[in-house]
Amino acid sequence: MRLVHLSDIHLGFRQYQRQTPTGINQREADIATSLRRVIDTVIELRPDVVLIAGDVFHTVRPTNPAILHAFLQFSRLMQMLPDTTVVMVAGNHDTPRTAETGCILHLFKPLGINVVDAEAKRIPVDRHDLMILAVPDMQGKRPLLEPDPTAKYNILLLHGEIEGVLPNYGRELDRSPMEITKEELAADKWDYVALGHYHVYRSVAPNAFYSGSLDYTSTNPWGELAEEREARIAGKGIIEYDLANKTHRFHPIPPSRPWVDLAPLSGSGLSPSALDDAIRDALERCDGGIDEKIVRLVVRDVPRHILRELDHKAIRDYKRKALHFHLDTRRPEIVRPEKGQAAPGRRASLADTVRDKLRSRVLTENINREALVELGLHYLREADAVAGPTGEEEATA
Repeated sequence: MRLVHLSDIHLGFRQYQRQTPTGINQREADIATSLRRVIDTVIELRPDVVLIAGDVFHTVRPTNPAILHAFLQFSRLMQMLPDTTVVMVAGNHDTPRTAETGCILHLFKPLGINVVDAEAKRIPVDRHDLMILAVPDMQGKRPLLEPDPTAKYNILLLHGEIEGVLPNYGRELDRSPMEITKEELAADKWDYVALGHYHVYRSVAPNAFYSGSLDYTSTNPWGELAEEREARIAGKGIIEYDLANKTHRFHPIPPSRPWVDLAPLSGSGLSPSALDDAIRDALERCDGGIDEKIVRLVVRDVPRHILRELDHKAIRDYKRKALHFHLDTRRPEIVRPEKGQAAPGRRASLADTVRDKLRSRVLTENINREALVELGLHYLREADAVAGPTGEEEATA
């Protein structure tokens, strides 16, 4: 008995300012294409069960094109695999925060998809002697995670954060998910645990996995890429699991648009023209060029006056070729004498200052200090990402 596990589609996600010829945000169109490729692969695999672990849409009120595309792709899935059981749970991005707002995923029930939102539900698959406990994002509730002792196979399908997988700041964000400890999860009780919310493929236990997102839709895509490189994960994809043999396989399915994080450069001691040449050479060495790709190049140790004298016309040309080009320039660390010391010392970075201030701040009893520190540092990183290349804006203004 084989299953396929996928998650975190985030249809309707928008990024950058490029549009398709039909007026749709290009990244929104990319995510739609990524889903179509995944559905193609699922149909080829012909599993007995398909588990969709939440965050089908990026917002509770997605765009009409996103809704239409989802309906067409899931219709195709059900038509091509009429004997396959499909179960979908609502993620934190799918779940309305007010009782007056209904969940958009109910749209897929007429297709024959088992949609679970608001509260946990057991779904039997009698022909395989299988019971699926489907647990959507549930704020403020603690579902009892227990398998059915009368079933041969038990699957837990859950959208949430498992303790120790995400950094602390993930619990404090606006749309943070349900939290589950490893003790509550008790993965060894289940034949398979299909998890959603975390965007990188990761094993929580030998039979419990986050399948990861289908494209780079988080607030930190470059961090995802770095984690995938470090863990030697072949990017995005879906999981196939055989319940009888207890074997699993991750099927890499490349996103519709390449993401390229080029090897960092050092600008230490380089003149503006030499740094221009180094940037051009790095982009020219990009396999297949940078056209229509999403590209980042980190350049460290670049003083402000060197940034002002770079060839910004060339940089604008690079940005026109790529869908998005992020020239991430970083200034050298400043070393100054500490107060009362003759010898030079390292000046505290902005991150150090934020960390120290938050750790010394008087807090009310219900605030976790370390979570607050992590949240502050997260927002600082997000501000750096939004600001883009340090000093470049000033030089081109």
